Amino acid sequence: MSADILAVGLTTLDILGAPIDALPPEDQGVLINGIETIPAGTAGGFALVAAVLGLNTSLVSAVGDDRMCRFVRMVFAEHRVDTSLTPTLPGFPTSATILPIDSHGRRPTLHAVGASMLMEITEAAIAAAAHARHLHYAAIGGFRIDPDARARLLQAARQAGASITCDLIAPGPTAAEELAAILPHVDVFLPSLAEATHLTGHTDPAQAANALRALGAQVCILKLGRAGALIATADGHETVPAFDVETVDTTSCGDAFCAGFVAARLRGGTLAESCRLAAAVAALVAQGLGTLGKLTDFAQAAHNAATLTPRSAA
Repeated sequence: MSADILAVGLTTLDILGAPIDALPPEDQGVLINGIETIPAGTAGGFALVAAVLGLNTSLVSAVGDDRMCRFVRMVFAEHRVDTSLTPTLPGFPTSATILPIDSHGRRPTLHAVGASMLMEITEAAIAAAAHARHLHYAAIGGFRIDPDARARLLQAARQAGASITCDLIAPGPTAAEELAAILPHVDVFLPSLAEATHLTGHTDPAQAANALRALGAQVCILKLGRAGALIATADGHETVPAFDVETVDTTSCGDAFCAGFVAARLRGGTLAESCRLAAAVAALVAQGLGTLGKLTDFAQAAHNAATLTPRSAA
């Protein structure tokens, strides 16, 4: 069965705890409110949220041959994310991150690089792209991504009439070169403002978005955190506000925003409508720990998009 969405890129296992405002001294212990362990990443987290939003989702990534791999696959299977295109790499650990979330929802990261950064784009993945409704490319910076295979993946999706979005893991030394090759094939590029500033040197969101559109993306949507999102098109700019909620953890909000945006677009939403739904999905994720937070399904997100108070009006 072909997938609605093919998500390509990073998969990690996140281990989160909150609130952690400081490490206890020596061997002492403290009680915290909660601990969560869940798959995440620009592709893994996106795929999990997309599946919860009701989309048939397939993941192109890689995991290691360890206990974390077995747990990651179990959670994906529970949510019906197809991992048949995500191989287990012998001799490598699964990528993982420890996140101590403080009382304000901020999260320093302790990341162990693993198999996910060694993923490859296979012939099977290219064939799957030719049957997907949407391709979410989030593998920029992967050590083993062959440029020719990447081009064929994007071409297969484009020739099949699929829409294409792109997100960043973290802009490394090859990101600008990769984006120059990728963005002309992308419908919507969805970086954070921090990533856009790193790539362009512009701290002003509009200027940063314009610079990224000049690389070839038809639309650039900057994720602005609590300030919402900026939509940049050939016709100008539009800001969609975030929602006023009590934040617990913002770890996967960016990936959740991307998945919510795609879910709304595949249902026929405009750019602004899709960003509003995406903001509602991110707001639900922010109210709990980890990739899913308090998110349950598309209907819940749609209801919140229609009823929550925008942060700018709060």
